[in-house]
Amino acid sequence: MIRQLDFYGYPYVGIYGANTENYVVLPPDLPAHTADEAAETLGVAAIRTLINDSTLIGSMMTGNSNGFIVSDLALEREVAALEKALPTARLKGKMTAAGNIILANDTAALVHPALSDRHLEVIRDTLKVDVRRGTIGGLKTVGMAGVATNKGLLVHPRATEEELSALEELFRLPVDIGTVSFGSPLVGSAILATTKGLVTGTKTSGPEVGRIEDALQLGE
Repeated sequence: MIRQLDFYGYPYVGIYGANTENYVVLPPDLPAHTADEAAETLGVAAIRTLINDSTLIGSMMTGNSNGFIVSDLALEREVAALEKALPTARLKGKMTAAGNIILANDTAALVHPALSDRHLEVIRDTLKVDVRRGTIGGLKTVGMAGVATNKGLLVHPRATEEELSALEELFRLPVDIGTVSFGSPLVGSAILATTKGLVTGTKTSGPEVGRIEDALQLGE
């Protein structure tokens, strides 16, 4: 299923929300009908919470079917809300935007090159995946520069051949390039996706939606 939605009147669904194959995390004040449509489209259950008392959930956290990784600034009640669904770990240190710096699915994670060995250990133990450092399109904020499901990846259009090969080797999935919102290269900012469905902002064009659908192998 594919649906185009805006959150708070903006197309950046990937900044305001985060999802795994089974859950989507959305702000409590997002209208119920919007949250319900997003969850239905993705084929998941909704968790309603803020992260660090902020609606910028997709920037502050990430996760997969095994667990969640959140900003070290996340409040205790927010972590408790997530832990009702999955084990949740804090990413300690100065880089608090966990969703911006980790690109993960159920088998692998690409992370910001500056993350320490200890950070990688936390990510590996929580998400139970192979973790490597890297860039996409030269960007260290790999979580915003890409989207990964268990069927495929869509990444920044300026990703190099070397980066694409590294992603294919790490995730063992097809990788394609594309854009959102009429040409934005930060594809993670405007996409929420599972193997069952896709939510993207209303400014994402028809050809862009088609490219996303093909890259993530939706409906296959």
